[in-house]
This record gives sequence, structure tokens and C-alpha cells, in this order.
Amino acid sequence: MTNTPTATPFSALALAPATLENLARLGYAEMTPIQAASLPIALAGHDLIAQAKTGSGKTAAFSLALLAKLDARRLDVQAMILCPTRELADQVAQEIRRLARAEENVKVLTLCGGTPMKPQTASLEHGAHIIVGTPGRIMDHLERGSLSLDALNTLVLDEADRMLDMGFFDDIAKVARQCPKERQTLLFSATYPEGIAKLSQQFLRNPKEVKLEEHHDDSKIRQRFYEVTDEERLHAVGMLLNHYRPVSTIAFCNTKQQCRDLLDVLRAQGFHALALHGELDQRERDQVLIQFANRSCSVLVATDVAARGLDIAQLEAVINVDVTPDPEVYVHRIGRTGRADQDGWALSLASMDEMGRVGGIEQALKREVEWQPLAQLTPASDAPLLPPMETVQILGGRKEKIRPGDVLGALTGEAGFSGAQIGKINVTDFSTYVAVERSIARKAVNRLNAGKVKGKKVRARLMEE
Repeated sequence: MTNTPTATPFSALALAPATLENLARLGYAEMTPIQAASLPIALAGHDLIAQAKTGSGKTAAFSLALLAKLDARRLDVQAMILCPTRELADQVAQEIRRLARAEENVKVLTLCGGTPMKPQTASLEHGAHIIVGTPGRIMDHLERGSLSLDALNTLVLDEADRMLDMGFFDDIAKVARQCPKERQTLLFSATYPEGIAKLSQQFLRNPKEVKLEEHHDDSKIRQRFYEVTDEERLHAVGMLLNHYRPVSTIAFCNTKQQCRDLLDVLRAQGFHALALHGELDQRERDQVLIQFANRSCSVLVATDVAARGLDIAQLEAVINVDVTPDPEVYVHRIGRTGRADQDGWALSLASMDEMGRVGGIEQALKREVEWQPLAQLTPASDAPLLPPMETVQILGGRKEKIRPGDVLGALTGEAGFSGAQIGKINVTDFSTYVAVERSIARKAVNRLNAGKVKGKKVRARLMEE
């Protein structure tokens, strides 16, 4: 693990004089923390897993490493960068072209879905040094034999967590298997969902890890308790939501009946809420989790048993509707928020009867909890709390050989939406679920129904509450 280093100039690296001159001309003087931490490792030829957000300077970090190894006289694909969207691929390709100016004629080609295959195939016939693209489209070129990776020495997975969100694990795996074994693999990701570990075990060799330590307050989880009567309890959940306005919240109840009652109250108050309890079959459970994880449902009402094994990357708040008798369960509940360098709220409602349980929690935390009066909760806005996304269900999934890239291509191609407006894509055996920004949801359904996915007509609908 590497801590944040102090500023270091690029001249401290073993880079060619022409590269350093070009960097100076481009205004690159000192390395950003991610560059200083990862470039020495990447230039030394090691595989790398680096935690880095967009805007941290990661593109230059992997680009300088792959350019240092590039033989411009050999017109073969020597490096490939996989990106989640066309927009990011275009940005990365532009940045590489700027950084490659020190070398004569480095040819960078973007291969993304949503644009015609023919011109891409023609460009590939003329040769390229570096390929930047989305996993689905690169897979298509590999399957057609229009792209050869025999000379590849560097594979970069950029924004790997976002690619996993969009359902690209299988495509990434297939692409990686077609790359030469003796290659360097660099993986950049802002968060570390389970799939990252799975990817690195399968496709990276003894990777070095770079994780920049972000500076945080005492704790990323801010805990507050509110005293309520049993009559006020369910109504108070809506007050908390309107006051704090979290995008995604899990509301924990001790019983299934409490879940059902709370769901009715929240829906009557206009919230987009779904419940997770033991009586759902697997398909219903999957649909609830897909809608919650892709941010098209604001509140997930759940019992502890139903929420077992649940890992949601971005969770702004946890509300304890009832105080759990077991302090360990409390710690486990609230530990689901405040992940990945984000702050989270842990808000608890407690009646006089539950004060003994609160005492148990204080002992487990080794400190007193903070109480706030319920009367201080005021709506932060008159507008209803709406989730940012909506889920479109497409009939047809793995059994029809639909891949996430096909759906992304259909929406960003003929349908004309931008990759930034599309969220998670989940492909199940018989259905595909895609999150789209709320403002384009109806239009997206209409265009999918009017157009084609993978050359076939499809039926799409909005998932209703």
C-alpha cells in the first residue's frame, strides 16, 4: 500500500528526454499523487491495481507507461485500453495522442459501440499502435478477426468498477484471454467491488496495489438517534428522508410486518420504495435489488435476514426503524454506508422501551450516541425525493445472447443518448435491465421499441413500482 507522496517532478522518472520536453510543453510539471504512486511501478513493468477517480491524472499515469514501451516503427497493436463508455474512450484517446507527440506517428484508434463497424474495420486494416474502446465492440472485432492482439504488451482496464457496473465482466474476461500471457496489465478503479478481486485473480500477475489515503473526519459514518413514540415511528422515516434527502437509503425493520407497514406509509407519502423480505421468490428479489443498486429506487425496506450478503456501492443513509436487540447487528447495519471514501448517515429511531438496547449499542461503540429532537427535522425542499434513474426492462437476456454492449450501443447509437445518461446494465437469463436518467426514461423506452438491439426488434417497458 502506498501513502500520498509529496509532489515529485516528472524528471525524476526514467522517461525519454523527448517525452519530458513534451510534458513540459503540455504544462505537466509535477506529478499528481496517483501518477507519483503508480508510474514507477508501471514503468518497472509490474502489474498494477490502482485506486483512482476520474480527474486524478490516471490517464497520463497509464499512458506514459505504455508509451515508454511502444515501438512506433512496428505498426501492430501493442497496447489496449478498455473503457466503460464511448465518451471516456474518446477522452483517453485524445490524451494519449497529446502525450505521444514526442514520438513520430503514433496511431491511436478508438473502437466503440454505437458507431458503424465498417469504418472501424477499414481503419484496423491500415494498422494501429494503440486501441482504446468499449469491451463489447472490441469483443465484436476479435470475434470477426478484424483485430489481432499478437503483439500486445500492455492491457489497461480503466474505470474497472464502472465497467463491472455496466455488466461487462464476461466481455472483459474474453478480451483478456485473447491477449498474450506475457503482458503487463494495469487496472484503475475508484472503488473495489467484489468483481475487482475476481478480475485481478484471473488476469493480473502478482499485482502491486496503490491506494491513496484520503483524509477523513473521525468517521465517515455520522450517527444520530431520535426519540419517537411507537405511533410516530413510521411517519418519522419520511421526515428523515425529506430532511437529509439521501439518494439511496436502506431502512431496517426488525419484523416482516413492520416492513410491509413502512412500505405502505412511504408509498402513500410519495417515496419510491421497495421491500426486501423472505417471502419474495428469487426473480422478485433480483428485480428489487437491481432497481435499488442502479439508483432507480430511493428506499429499500428490509429485515436483517433479507439483507444478508447485500453490498451496495453507494449508500448515503441507513435508517434503523427499530433498534435491534443485538449491538453487533447495529454495527453491521450501519457499516453498509460510508463506503468508498463517501460519507454516510446512520439514523436511528428509538422509543422509551428501547433505551436499554441503545445502552447496549453505546457499550459496543465505547461512546455515547448523539441525540437530536424529532422537531428539528424540516423538509429540505418542497419537491418530492425522486431517484435519479429509472429502470427499463427489455424482454430478452442471455438466452437471446444479448450483451450489455449491445444495449449500450443501441442507446448511444441510433437512439442518440450519451453514455453518461446510462447507468448499470444487468443481463439475466430472460430479461435485461438498464438504468437510464429519469429525464430520458420514456424516450428511451420508445426508441428501444422503435429500434433494434443486436439487429432484432425488442420489447421494452419501464419497471413500475
